[in-house]
Amino acid sequence: MVDTVAHAAETPELEQPWAALGLRENEYLKIREILGRRPSSCELAMYSVMWSEHCSYKSSKVHLKKFGELGRDTPRGKLLAGIGEQAGVVDIGGDWAVTFKIESHNHPSYVEPYQGAATGVGGIVRDILAMGARPIGVMDPLRFGPLEAPDTARVLPGIVAGVGGYGNCLGLPNIGGEVVFDPTYYGNPLVNALCVGVLKHDDLHLAFARGTGNKVILYGAATGGDGIGGASILASETFDADGPAKRPSVQVGDPFMEKLLIECTLELFAENLISGIQDLGAAGLSCATSELASAGDGGMHVNLNTVPLRDHTLAPEEILMSESQERMMAVVEPQNVERFMEICAKWDVLATVVGEVTDGDRLIIEWDGEVVVDVDPATVAHEGPVYERPYARPDWLDALNADSSNALPRARSGEELADTVLRLAGSPNLCDKSWVTDQYDRYVRGNTVLAQPEDGGVLRIDEETGLGIALATDCNGRLAYLNPYLGAQLALCEAYRNVAVTGAEPVAITDCLNFGSPEDPAVMWQFSEAILGLVDGCKALGTPVTGGNVSFYNQTGETNIIPTPVVGVLGVIDDVADRIGIGFAHPGDAVFLLGETGEHFAGSTWAEVIHDHLGGMPPLPDFDHEQRLARVLVAASKARLLSSAHDLADGGLSQALVESCLRRGLGVAITLPDGDPTVQLFSETPGRVLVSLPGSAAAEFGALCAEHGIGLQRLGEVTELAEFEVVGRFNLPLDEVRARWAAPLPEAMAH
Repeated sequence: MVDTVAHAAETPELEQPWAALGLRENEYLKIREILGRRPSSCELAMYSVMWSEHCSYKSSKVHLKKFGELGRDTPRGKLLAGIGEQAGVVDIGGDWAVTFKIESHNHPSYVEPYQGAATGVGGIVRDILAMGARPIGVMDPLRFGPLEAPDTARVLPGIVAGVGGYGNCLGLPNIGGEVVFDPTYYGNPLVNALCVGVLKHDDLHLAFARGTGNKVILYGAATGGDGIGGASILASETFDADGPAKRPSVQVGDPFMEKLLIECTLELFAENLISGIQDLGAAGLSCATSELASAGDGGMHVNLNTVPLRDHTLAPEEILMSESQERMMAVVEPQNVERFMEICAKWDVLATVVGEVTDGDRLIIEWDGEVVVDVDPATVAHEGPVYERPYARPDWLDALNADSSNALPRARSGEELADTVLRLAGSPNLCDKSWVTDQYDRYVRGNTVLAQPEDGGVLRIDEETGLGIALATDCNGRLAYLNPYLGAQLALCEAYRNVAVTGAEPVAITDCLNFGSPEDPAVMWQFSEAILGLVDGCKALGTPVTGGNVSFYNQTGETNIIPTPVVGVLGVIDDVADRIGIGFAHPGDAVFLLGETGEHFAGSTWAEVIHDHLGGMPPLPDFDHEQRLARVLVAASKARLLSSAHDLADGGLSQALVESCLRRGLGVAITLPDGDPTVQLFSETPGRVLVSLPGSAAAEFGALCAEHGIGLQRLGEVTELAEFEVVGRFNLPLDEVRARWAAPLPEAMAH
């Protein structure tokens, strides 16, 4: 029999599998207190998933509130939608706006790499679509265990194929991201997906159900048994021990259906047929119904029997919990329903009226004529538990910070320096990533101006004016492990700088905060420190946080991942024709270094690759310097003074020179400044940029740097010879450098 609300009221003593669904006893008792009775099995299913860490942010809410201190102004205009909406929306000038967001799909991608990664892309694309925007590009910061590890050979190809396969089928260019390897990601890869969309100000849509009598329409793919996880436990344990076998926990994606859904939804928006809209992502119908109703001005009545199914054996709990992909829920005025259905039919998109907006404040869901859910939707969607988890700075950190990388032995001879250049260039985190990025279409839609391996991706928004946007994602988890406050700020600064070197003005951020178990006080301390670092950094830079994602429980056994607060920065460029790339472009161009170099090896690639060492204290970011540096780069871009610009980050000056040479096969001859050559070549002091420019522009560029107080040092020049020369130290043929740089991924994936 169906466990109805009436049956629940009559059987308070019936045992329920709340623990198997991830609820704590206190949470289950709270649900009973809210309802004044035990929950029905459908209600228990809804509360269990909506009160999960993934949906409710119960361990992170108290810390995320600090982002609200940042306000809603960007350097270019207002924040039109921010934290709490499906994605942030930023005014970029004229009547154009951009919406962007990053989310994680880590755990599903370990279980089933292809579908986990593919549906991660699909979900973030629908978040962007639900704001009223056309999705125009994606990015994917990825992190894996050691390159040579057996499980990396299992998950990496599948994840990359999933990201590329889904995004390519949608016709969305993949313009950037990262591929990073670290032992702590073994058994817990990180798959973060960013999507960006464009809209006019008047096209903005928000998620709420308003207007009594308005119809609730479910459209897109039919509902299947994929992505249910805990609800199938509930279905089998509550009713029938011989009931449905545990269904697949990872969603299955259909990018062709999603492409139809995108075009259909944009046409529905264009005809102004939608009063409210919600993507069906995590928690499926449970989330869409409760969040739409909670954010509206009334209640909602839904009949589960009307939900189109791919699998007719699904129990009502499973229908509510299914995370089948490519589905949306819209609130539509009655007079618009017929036209809504016509447009869906035109695009061959299944659409069904499943309910309506009602008076009052209850979410009522029926199955077979019986009420199986009767709740206040706010208690499901927005009033879940809030935990102030204990946090404490771990004792082991003092010794780690005292173990300075600056004391490690250094190369002195030219031969040792040259060998170090090659070892860094051929290391997993600095090597050529084209084995990955060549599986992505970077230029579909014809508006991609810069993409991997550039520092930032650049997309044209307006064909008439050339208005465009730039995006970059960054995080050095090793720095965040040494000091999560500074590590988060350094991730912010690097992404900010990577946008600026393209010639774009950084304006706003999104973040994907990947951490270990929140039940570990050391992890919660790392998390709280990273939040504080981002809040203070964004205040200093004037860049609001528009939204993002928290992913906890990233661990293998008792081993937590290193803290990985990935930061995505959005920039605006007035004319994409002015953009700057990383590659040396013209023999004879002068090569300059912007910024000062210090002795900063903590968390560096040099310390990791040459000495297998992690220790010390990260460098302090200088936000005022970063802003002045960005102003120099934006002004130089508009004046077209530079032939190339490349941020110095992992691998320091050495790697920036390698990548600038290999981009177009041009050589370089430089003379190192006085001092320790290991420091000059491999230190990772932040706030530095390598540029090349014609001699005719040197005076004007020098004056621009002087005006903004940015240090400028001439290193040498671009050459026709295919050589990387450090005068008086070593000379490396680019063929040799390229061979070392290009080999690691193809060799590892060939086994």
